[in-house]
Amino acid sequence: MAVVLVIEDEVNVAAMIRLCVESEGHICDIAYNGNEGLDKFSKLQPDVVILDLMLPGRNGLDICAHIRQFIKSKQKDPYIMMLTSKIEEIDRIIGFSTGADDYMPKPFSPVELAVRLRALLRREQRQQVNSENMIETRHLLIDQERRTVHLKDTNGTTETIKFTTLEFNLLVVLASRPGRVWSRSQLLDTVWGMDYVGDIRIVDSYVKRLRQKLCSTNATGEKLDKTQFICTVPGIGYSFTDSNGKV
Repeated sequence: MAVVLVIEDEVNVAAMIRLCVESEGHICDIAYNGNEGLDKFSKLQPDVVILDLMLPGRNGLDICAHIRQFIKSKQKDPYIMMLTSKIEEIDRIIGFSTGADDYMPKPFSPVELAVRLRALLRREQRQQVNSENMIETRHLLIDQERRTVHLKDTNGTTETIKFTTLEFNLLVVLASRPGRVWSRSQLLDTVWGMDYVGDIRIVDSYVKRLRQKLCSTNATGEKLDKTQFICTVPGIGYSFTDSNGKV
């Protein structure tokens, strides 16, 4: 049983979502605007947030970004499903880069919502590809048991990098098989699950987010190239490398 927070200003849509969520055996609460949603998120610590893009006052992208900031205070990192009436590709890209885990355009059926909700929650139980607890390269130390990532610099000091649940899972899959070329479909099946029914280009958005976090300037001012860890293989997908490391 999971706790699901719905942030949706349309009363009828929110009621339909609640009925669907509760029929799946989960606990559901509703907020009808962004401020109320952030307040309930802090109190409830939900497993999943179903978030409308177009909200009065603060929009869904702003709320999504604020929720992801709670990771820094060690509160629960939820899965976020973004709902929107906008279908242009730019909205999907912006939503994913802000931290959304899935995207569903309106109108949608309760059946589709239930399928996607199950897919999100099953990811929590999915086993990692690598059975070892630690993955180490020249610049990275990934602790799968503690779910932490440390970036090592040339002086031997380390900096902890914060990742969302899906970002961490994707990094582990890539780093556990250095040099292997993964297609987008293979990464979707492994990280998101074979029952994922969303846009395959979510992989590209997540790779972009990993690169941004891994290659930002560290405490000593060392700037890593964006292809330092994740390389694009044209026409296929991605592979992991640490160009001067053990891999």
